[in-house]
Amino acid sequence: MSKQFDVVVIGAGPGGYIAAIRAAQLGYSVACVDEWKNAAGGPAPGGTCTNVGCIPSKALLQSSEHYEQAGHHFADHGIKIEGLSLDLARLVGRKDTVVKQNNDGILFLFKKNKVSFFHGRGSFAGAADAADATDGAGYVIEVNGASTEALVAKHVIIATGSNPRALPAAPFDEKLVLSNSGALALDAVPKKLGVIGAGVIGLEMGSVWRRLGAEVTILEALPDFLGAVDTQIAKEAHKAFKKQGLAIELGVQIGAIKADAKSSTVAVDYTSAKGEAKSVVFDRLIVSIGRVPNTSGLNADKVGLALDARGFITVDEDCKTNLANVWAVGDVVRGPMLAHKAEEEGVAVAERIAGQHGHVNFNTIPWVIYTSPEIAWVGQTEEALKAEGRAYRAGTFPFLANGRARALGDTTGMVKFLADAKTDEILGVHIVGPMASELIAEAVVAMAFRASSEDIARICHAHPSLSEATKEAALAVDKRTLNF
Repeated sequence: MSKQFDVVVIGAGPGGYIAAIRAAQLGYSVACVDEWKNAAGGPAPGGTCTNVGCIPSKALLQSSEHYEQAGHHFADHGIKIEGLSLDLARLVGRKDTVVKQNNDGILFLFKKNKVSFFHGRGSFAGAADAADATDGAGYVIEVNGASTEALVAKHVIIATGSNPRALPAAPFDEKLVLSNSGALALDAVPKKLGVIGAGVIGLEMGSVWRRLGAEVTILEALPDFLGAVDTQIAKEAHKAFKKQGLAIELGVQIGAIKADAKSSTVAVDYTSAKGEAKSVVFDRLIVSIGRVPNTSGLNADKVGLALDARGFITVDEDCKTNLANVWAVGDVVRGPMLAHKAEEEGVAVAERIAGQHGHVNFNTIPWVIYTSPEIAWVGQTEEALKAEGRAYRAGTFPFLANGRARALGDTTGMVKFLADAKTDEILGVHIVGPMASELIAEAVVAMAFRASSEDIARICHAHPSLSEATKEAALAVDKRTLNF
């Protein structure tokens, strides 16, 4: 016998579990279906972000940062360490513990908010019978897990996320050729590590294993480093990464890739930006060339759910699909593949179902790369403003002139403001440097309220703090910095 709900959410990643909780808060009976499994085969809600993405990568970045600090920078503070060694199994084990804590936290939140959780793959089984589908269209969702169950709901929210994109010539085996998942679970530090793709995942994973002792080479097809980032900020970051020892080659064309299980190596042939034929042998190869929407297994054809040519679920600005009462959020729809974007869409959809006016402003969604230095930005780049022909003023302030950054021993980078030349409204803020991921929040709030750079310049910031660099960059828009 089918179980009936007002809302069924397929997927318990950031978009899905947040949508389920918000719908429950609004008074609906809600079920959430998710197929992720932990090592014991039990439920592991949280999606890619919690299990093999945002959370475990940050855990490894933190551990590897401690290791590098202990080996190279503690002496500057008068702290001497002899016989420094790495227990990789324990380091990775800590990462796994952090992941499980987040999995368990989501299950607790479901219980707290009375969300019914079903462990298994959710797919459309068809439209509900008229007797079941009261007050409009309804759908039957089949859950294939330890047993098969049927759920009936008026509203369905699809939040099935994305999968790593593989190179046709080098499918993932997670032993020699690694996706983000395999890159998080190495049992030894490779002597030579190759990374194809200088995006967020490539840079973060390359940074982790470089800090732990690997010789890392990153191969990027695009001619510019971090093309989506403001050029001035990207150049500063590139300079810092090269100084750290990350070898980054831009404008390359990847050729043959041959994984040799016998020698446990991967040979990569490529053509450099100068047209030179090169070949390099790595102990492991991480492929991070983007992600694709996870729509397989949804049984979209069964109900006529529309997908675009790239496999994304087609939605309008409100995340409505072509089917009545079927919604989709997160990586599986248009827009940036960011966990916090998915969360905001999940909340907005739950509120729209309730007749409220949920809203997501794509112009104030922050982006972060958790390398060292961190890179964070919101709004438009200087290049985009020039292309648009919009008159603007820019102001920058280096962390080199910030007292807190000096005390931390990390003065790499800067804060950059872009403001409208006439109105002074903040159009973009770009940061490369310590704790950029936290500092960007002030800029997001400012832009959400359409603040001017003068507003930030007039607000008192604590001293000494890294946030003073934000104030000083805002002052720099009017060419009146006080500490540089």
